[in-house]
Amino acid sequence: MPLSEHEQRMLEQMERALYAEDPKFATALEGSGLRTYTRRRVYQAVAGFLVGIALLMAGVMIPGQYWISVVGFLVMLGCAALAVTGWRKAPRPGAQPGGVGPAGGMGGRGQARQRRTVMDRIEQRWQRRRDEQGH
Repeated sequence: MPLSEHEQRMLEQMERALYAEDPKFATALEGSGLRTYTRRRVYQAVAGFLVGIALLMAGVMIPGQYWISVVGFLVMLGCAALAVTGWRKAPRPGAQPGGVGPAGGMGGRGQARQRRTVMDRIEQRWQRRRDEQGH
């Protein structure tokens, strides 16, 4: 559904306010999307997992150095957790921006509640700015 003229103006004002408030952050958001960030994070986690496997095998092969295996296992575990969380946060190809999927539902109850509170805060800030400007 396309945005109305009023919504487009509001979006443009929000973009300008973001650039004015924090140009470095706005440029970072513009340059690389969430999808690129999460993909890179998953790749790094997979590489770390492979390093963990190498450490695990090295600890088994070197006599008396079992602590290296433990460290390798912990690295593997941490990287697996990073990969899974990064994969879950990655937007799906057909998903709407903002977290709403094709069916209109949010991911989980905690996520929906958290997103609502973030959106509520953004809307409150936006409303305060409009009130301060006298609109």
